[in-house]
Amino acid sequence: MKTKFLILAAMSFAMVGFAQKNEIKAADKALKGGDAMAAKTSLEAAAGAISGADAKVQAQYHFLRGKAYAELAKAGDNAAFAESVSSFQKVVDIEAQSGKAKYTDETNQRLAAITADLVNSAVEDNGNKKFKEAAEKLYMSYKISPKDTSYLYFAASSAVNGAHYDQALTYYNELQEVGYDGSGVVYKATNNETGEVEIMDKVQRDLMVKSGTYKDPLDEKTPSKRAEIVKNTALIYSQLGQDDKALEAYTIARASNPDDVNLILQEANLHYKLGDKDKFKTLMAEASAMEPDNADLHYNIGVINMEQGNLAEARASYRKALEVNPSYTNAQLNLSTTYVNEGNGLIDEMNTLGNSRKDIARYDELKQQKDDLFMEGAKILEDALKSNPDNQGVLSQLKNIYGAMGDNENFMRVKKLLGE
Repeated sequence: MKTKFLILAAMSFAMVGFAQKNEIKAADKALKGGDAMAAKTSLEAAAGAISGADAKVQAQYHFLRGKAYAELAKAGDNAAFAESVSSFQKVVDIEAQSGKAKYTDETNQRLAAITADLVNSAVEDNGNKKFKEAAEKLYMSYKISPKDTSYLYFAASSAVNGAHYDQALTYYNELQEVGYDGSGVVYKATNNETGEVEIMDKVQRDLMVKSGTYKDPLDEKTPSKRAEIVKNTALIYSQLGQDDKALEAYTIARASNPDDVNLILQEANLHYKLGDKDKFKTLMAEASAMEPDNADLHYNIGVINMEQGNLAEARASYRKALEVNPSYTNAQLNLSTTYVNEGNGLIDEMNTLGNSRKDIARYDELKQQKDDLFMEGAKILEDALKSNPDNQGVLSQLKNIYGAMGDNENFMRVKKLLGE
């Protein structure tokens, strides 16, 4: 009886192996006929017993499975990308262990093709605002080809664009772990026929210049992306409410990029959010000292001071911005607004006064101060109109000031300029 059982078991195993091989052959035939779905069905039927097969059969199975899912991915099944990559990588692992590399070369070629398909699909996803899917595909491209760390960088960027901050943070931390820099060289030359500057790889560019069809070769260095990565990491930590980690990230970023004004501003904003106004002011002063001719920087310092109610400091910053750029319209508008806001602040006290002689005298005093402040705001905007007479924002604000002052003549004049 025991002998008969062993014979039956062997016969059963042989029948399973035979059926398995038939399914694999059917999958191969289906793929050659362009029917990836039929190939997938056949391979699923063989999947249960594949772990017990020899290395040669396992390699063939995973190779065909990788091909089938690659075709399904091309047809629009995004989930098939991961399945295809997983199977192809198993082929390489199995053949590396067995020492027989029948499919390895072609598998590596197909993995490279999948990488290109993933990147193209990610570009399309980004265009359709499917940022999470794009990030996952770019990350998969990086895992297929770890030397191409730029895929990991773009995966993080896609995740940020979609506000998938946890996902982005994972990618940014991995970029820092692998020491990603992102700097490089862009090779350019001018097309003699069109006069346009074009970007090429170095070999092609040099050949085109040598042939005489292009001129003025230029090697343009692209800056390191490390500061951006650390800055974005800090911003994400701040967004996620992990302020201690954000401050730590800024410390690291500024240590390696001490001249980056944007890092100083971002750290200053975080200190402001945390209520440390002294540190905020110190950092803002540091930033403005580093770039005294940066009108936007002075303007932004003015905005933040105005939000804090520091009107005198806000005015000083707006005036510095206007010294650099006299036609900076937003600085003119906000400078005017500081005077209007201060004037409006007097109205509350005016409304609390009674009818006594003392109160009436105080009321008249405050009204004069208010009108003087409003007039100062109006003068700033009148000056702005000299260089930008049709600016609707300036005209609208000026009309409102004259209306609040009861200056009907100027009110009607500006209203006419607005075409009302």
